[in-house]
Amino acid sequence: MKLGNVTPHIIDALIQAMAAFDQDSAPLLEQYQIDEAILSDPGARISIPRLMHMGQRAIELTGHPELGLEMGRSANIQNLGLPGLTAMAAPDLRTAMEVLTRYEPLGSVNIRGQSSYHEEEVGLLRFYSIAPYNDYNRFVVDSVLSMWKHQLHWLSGHNQLALRVEIEFAAPSYRDRYAHYFDCEPVFSQPYNQLTIPGEHLDTPLLFSNTNNFNYLSELCEQQLSQMQKGRSLRSRVGEILASALPGSTPTVSDVAIKLAMPSWTLRRKLQEENITFQQILGETKRDLAITYVQDTELSLGEIAYLLGFSSPEAFQRAFKRWTDRTPGEYRRKNR
Repeated sequence: MKLGNVTPHIIDALIQAMAAFDQDSAPLLEQYQIDEAILSDPGARISIPRLMHMGQRAIELTGHPELGLEMGRSANIQNLGLPGLTAMAAPDLRTAMEVLTRYEPLGSVNIRGQSSYHEEEVGLLRFYSIAPYNDYNRFVVDSVLSMWKHQLHWLSGHNQLALRVEIEFAAPSYRDRYAHYFDCEPVFSQPYNQLTIPGEHLDTPLLFSNTNNFNYLSELCEQQLSQMQKGRSLRSRVGEILASALPGSTPTVSDVAIKLAMPSWTLRRKLQEENITFQQILGETKRDLAITYVQDTELSLGEIAYLLGFSSPEAFQRAFKRWTDRTPGEYRRKNR
């Protein structure tokens, strides 16, 4: 099981951010084998681990841990592909935010979750948790929240657009840089990664709104989203739900059945028709994710144990040895 992937458009934002800090990106692109053919191919995808490695290396090269914030400011609407163009043509700010979250899977897929839009008198753009946080992944949250803020400002023409910025991880060493990018002080160690938009701005017409283009592009998005989901087995859908729900706990068959809007007994019966049980899928999901986390990330064994719902690092190590005949440390050394 892969952690996910993104379109190569996001690399354009990384290149621009590095340039803003007077750093040539050519050595980085060469190191990670990113060429013009990949950057210009709308069908190309870059794995999440590869992007995270590139981001960490770019931070080292520039010496700026706030690189993700600059990436968000550097990104243009085309970095989001078809969903971005659809949001650009949307009638108002609310619809643009709904578009960006609904069609996010067309440009990026992550087993950890999907961004969402909520409305509670204010507009809430929420980015899923990727805890536990470390130097390796904070820039992802920074880049997404910063991108939302700057692109919504560009679409609407509104200054002071972000009413509040909430971030899950504790205040990092560069906390003083956030106000420069968001025009407000962020609040750290919060339940969500979230951007709050004032309620009075939600109905604001967008500068590039075009009803005909919006209707046409929305239809294309729906077609592509439907095509992505077409033919997916129940087994794969259960695996995806388990992967996104595992951190910190182990979901039950009832938990997953609720997500699928069906009774638990129906879920068990349908899985039996596919010659698989819920427990088998859970075991396979944990095994596949464990191998991916050990091989492709810098997460500690304790962090991986948490992500997979194990009671302790020792319990995780025993399971990993059972799955692969190697300890996690041995596997990581051999496969790097």
